[in-house]
Amino acid sequence: MTRQGIATVAQQEFRIRIRAGRWRWLLAAWFAVLLLVTVLLKLSVDQVDAGDATNKGVVVYGGLTLLVLGLALLVVPTLAAQSVNGDRERGTLATLQVTRLSAGDIAVGKLAAAWGTSLVFLALTLPLVAYCMVLGGVPFGRVVVVSLVLALLLGTVASLALCLSALLARTTTSGVLAYLTVFALTLGTLISFGLGTALTQESYTATSSCPTAAELEQQGVPAQDRPSILAGCTSSTFTATRSRTDRVWWLLAPNPFVVLADAAPQLPTETVAQARARTAQEARGIHRTNLRDADPLGVLGRSVRGLRTPPSEGGGLVSVVTGSSHRPVWPWGLGFDVVLGGAALWLTARRLRTPTRDLPRGQRVA
Repeated sequence: MTRQGIATVAQQEFRIRIRAGRWRWLLAAWFAVLLLVTVLLKLSVDQVDAGDATNKGVVVYGGLTLLVLGLALLVVPTLAAQSVNGDRERGTLATLQVTRLSAGDIAVGKLAAAWGTSLVFLALTLPLVAYCMVLGGVPFGRVVVVSLVLALLLGTVASLALCLSALLARTTTSGVLAYLTVFALTLGTLISFGLGTALTQESYTATSSCPTAAELEQQGVPAQDRPSILAGCTSSTFTATRSRTDRVWWLLAPNPFVVLADAAPQLPTETVAQARARTAQEARGIHRTNLRDADPLGVLGRSVRGLRTPPSEGGGLVSVVTGSSHRPVWPWGLGFDVVLGGAALWLTARRLRTPTRDLPRGQRVA
């Protein structure tokens, strides 16, 4: 496998797509849809506090990013699901195989073309991302990390679609199975997690204890009411059921939306200067809603990390102080997806080796 061989195959694939002509309309439609969604999100956040809310870009960027991933999962399979068996049907694959190009050159070159095309779609979102940064609240580092994770996820999907194209003889079958693979990674993981959560329910016994005087004081209970509360309180033991999501969280980890949201860096905390400015504005009667806590990526990421938190003996969640609720999910999910994509690429190269001992029934050689 050589760099020149990979570049040759990738260039040929790009020329075929450019000659088709329809990609221009697809790119234009892609940008138009995302632009429309960005405008609608901006108009929605403008309704908060009559447009005086801060960090509007956080909400717009989070919603836009999740939509980009959803649309990309619909577009990317079509870029590679017919790459190998389509050439075989047209009789052009054998022409490549009889040259000095290795099977790895052909497989990686076709993946590079499909992946590169998907990155063009991703690059078209950069002007909209820059607009989100202008709205405020979106750090540059977060944009870089999210973009890299998005690119890796798109490469994984392209590799899986390419593998199906190499394994199956008919382009229609490989296209349908490519979308079923996307379904398995998205809704399939969600369904599996729901079923796994239902199967891991367990019964537990807990004891509700009475609060102490110090705890009532911390809760702001008036001093005159504390004696009556303490006198009327009795400890009780009860039995209930709980779900052990800490045992099945890994079923949800490969989900691309989970990986993207959990991998997004947390937004920076409010600085001392920002806190002083906010306090000064509130003293003048100016109250502005901070949309930082409404971050779609952050909300989803924190929810997913909470699934790894085991219950305590009392039936609740382990204290955040232990750090268990901060364990990320995305390294496991992204690692699984990347390994899956690498295995699919290896299988594609193996399927393209020549000479081959046997071919599927009805499959042509040239």
